[in-house]
Amino acid sequence: MNRETKRMMQRKGQVGADGAPVARAATPAQRKAPKQRTSIRQFFREVREELRQVTWPTRPELKNYVSIVASVLIIMTGLIYVLNLGFSKVVLVLFQ
Repeated sequence: MNRETKRMMQRKGQVGADGAPVARAATPAQRKAPKQRTSIRQFFREVREELRQVTWPTRPELKNYVSIVASVLIIMTGLIYVLNLGFSKVVLVLFQ
């Protein structure tokens, strides 16, 4: 469960502060209460925590990924160019 879901469930009273399920239903007053917004400081703190958990690629892996993407980009650009050229010739022949 991600942090947003956990926060939402805590607001609704479905889980406690430790994340353990609570066996009580939310009262109508709790359902109508305005949503609490996260402060900007808390948002950036959580973003930083999430980014620390990301597995970043090493420099050789990054070079490999860049070369693969560049190669596929060049090949697809050439393919689209050739197809465009071919279809334009066919259309010109059909209308002449």
